[in-house]
Amino acid sequence: MAASPVTGRSALRRRPGLTCRAVVAALAWLSAAASRGDLPALPTPQGGAVAAVSEAGPAAAGPPATPDVWVVSTRHLPDIGSVPSSAAPAVERLADAGPCGRWEPADLAGLLDDPSRPLVIFIHGNRYDAADAKAQGLLLARRCVATRPEAAHARTVIFSWPSSQQGILLRDSRVKYERSASDGRYLAWLLGRVEPERPVAVVAYSYGALIALEAIDNLVRTTRAGRTDMTPWIDRPGRVHLVFVAAAVRQDAFAPCGAYRRVTECIDRLTLLNNSRDTALKFFEFIDPSLRTEALGREHMPARWLPRGIEFVQVDAADVVGRNHRFPPYVDAPGLRQRITTGVFAGLQTPARDGAGVEADGTEAR
Repeated sequence: MAASPVTGRSALRRRPGLTCRAVVAALAWLSAAASRGDLPALPTPQGGAVAAVSEAGPAAAGPPATPDVWVVSTRHLPDIGSVPSSAAPAVERLADAGPCGRWEPADLAGLLDDPSRPLVIFIHGNRYDAADAKAQGLLLARRCVATRPEAAHARTVIFSWPSSQQGILLRDSRVKYERSASDGRYLAWLLGRVEPERPVAVVAYSYGALIALEAIDNLVRTTRAGRTDMTPWIDRPGRVHLVFVAAAVRQDAFAPCGAYRRVTECIDRLTLLNNSRDTALKFFEFIDPSLRTEALGREHMPARWLPRGIEFVQVDAADVVGRNHRFPPYVDAPGLRQRITTGVFAGLQTPARDGAGVEADGTEAR
């Protein structure tokens, strides 16, 4: 889908002026990347070694819990150019919350059958297969229940998109970057079926943040276009919280003239867990050179970019996570896990549009 540099969603193209520095850096990154992951072995802040793994990584053991977890999968669906009027994602439900979990087929009607339950949507990053996505989503749900018991009332939905490894890292990343537009449209179709009063929180990691922004941006467009097959998302009564972890999106996404400024019309809280030392996000600019910007997940965002009334918290997790670009360290570290669960659940079931913006230190932003 062609667009201006402001939107940042232009089709990938070669830029003749790509500097020698960029080529050398990209080649060095590729040579260091492991065949099954996106990072080489790197020292942790404690001096230990981290083996090369995929973004998904192994699922850490968690305390026993019985969360309500579902999967909506678009892995079998084709690329699309607009929000569909109908779609057929695969839906599953966790039937047994044992160590391995047992999943059974379900349907969308069952997923949306209880409007009193807040929806917590987990969107994974690149190089996850279907099993990885389920494991990481279940890990998040269990950690949330353990940290905030009220989370047991929520329904966790794992949005599983086709991100399994395809070839070498840079090419693979570009393919998934382009695919995120289609999955943003599928997610918009799903969210457009959620009751306006139902609270929704999105926990999105890496490219998952790009899919979330694409989805909500599409929801704004469909609302303005007056589509009657989608519930309105501008000023909806149910609160909407976004929690982005190491977001692989352009740093100026929410700027006054940013690509995803429209998203601010739909959200009540934004929580950013950034990592200024994230090695993978350091090379975000090489995924689409036309962007000419750093990744939001590596750089801090000025609070003044958000409209008044949106609650805003951002933290730099570098001292805890180190150079890792993996999701489990964020939910395994108590302080970061608290940030995630607070960003998701605090005030989620209160009336929307009644909060004041806050900085990372908890002070009022405006």
